[in-house]
Amino acid sequence: MRVLVIGSGGREHALVWKIAQSELVDKIFCAPGNAGIGSLAECIDIKAEDISGLLEFAVKEKIDLTVVGPEMPLALGIVDEFSKNKMSTFGPTKGAAQLESSKVFAKELMRKYGVPTADFRVFDNAQEAIRYVNKRGMPCVVKAEGLAAGKGVVVCQTIEEAAKAIDSIIQEGIFGEAGKRIIIEDCLEGQEV
Repeated sequence: MRVLVIGSGGREHALVWKIAQSELVDKIFCAPGNAGIGSLAECIDIKAEDISGLLEFAVKEKIDLTVVGPEMPLALGIVDEFSKNKMSTFGPTKGAAQLESSKVFAKELMRKYGVPTADFRVFDNAQEAIRYVNKRGMPCVVKAEGLAAGKGVVVCQTIEEAAKAIDSIIQEGIFGEAGKRIIIEDCLEGQEV
């Protein structure tokens, strides 16, 4: 079996390490991989977001299974594209990946189906968001809607912190498209599951 793992971080290193233990696997490729992964798999210089390049490689190399680690290629629809080309892929479709790639989608889904979550409001206008923060009080959490490389969440103890977070995400666009909308939610304390 020929396996392609997409990504370059610790998660992908762990996936490659475990896949390499299978007697069913003859060859592992990782795109783009990293130096540590290179001792277990052949690293391929194709970015994780280059869906067409990855698909072309997978077809050419007769890949039997592609395992996708990072969120971004999942959000871009890599599983959908590989499936259209009859390539076996492990990961959620673009629609299902919205649970990770869109905080608004995930929160609204939780609300719809009664999954416990912090109360929230969605905004795409900074002034409306700041007015809401002034009325609701502190503390609160301000979140960019989309994928922001783990940086899109700000826990705010004061109205000034919240206003600064709102302005930097919506007005200044520090997260680009990921910050076109924000969520302002209750700040919950305790263990996270």
